[in-house]
Amino acid sequence: MISASDFRNGMTIEIDGNVCQIIEFQHVKPGKGAAFVRTKLKDIINGGVKETTFRPTEKFPAARIDKKDMQYLYQDGDIYNFMDSETYEQIGLTADQIGDSLKFVKENEICKVNSYNGNVFAVEPPMFVELTISETEPGFKGDTATGATKPATVETGATVAVPLFVNEGDVIKIDTRTGEYLSRV
Repeated sequence: MISASDFRNGMTIEIDGNVCQIIEFQHVKPGKGAAFVRTKLKDIINGGVKETTFRPTEKFPAARIDKKDMQYLYQDGDIYNFMDSETYEQIGLTADQIGDSLKFVKENEICKVNSYNGNVFAVEPPMFVELTISETEPGFKGDTATGATKPATVETGATVAVPLFVNEGDVIKIDTRTGEYLSRV
């Protein structure tokens, strides 16, 4: 059990049957009245954010989130198939469980699959991926005064803004958290 006075950013707790992660917390001692803890909580399952206050003596059970490295194998209709790298056990996840987290991930790449009590709620792609550009317009010299970009489609089908000097067939490095171009490889 974790008391509200021991809250830290990033902790996961159970509140009223919901699994929440603490995004922000602030210990407040008003001049008049009892102290309290003001928190911003993110519901891990549905992604909603809410602000709540607690008395410092309130206690909550810690929620255990399992993060497992799994290899993304292939997509079969609306089912995305993953394999545990250690046990070779395969699981199929629906498009609702995945969201848009796999838009920069190729087949056979390792992702982190997050689950709570055996129920998968999120897939974390690798932080950086290297993808080949499958389609982009040619860039022309003299088009710009400062860092202009153009849209480019990568091999997974996602669109990324890239500098004018990047051409079709180039391999680029992308930050999957922001979807931004980082460099040519």
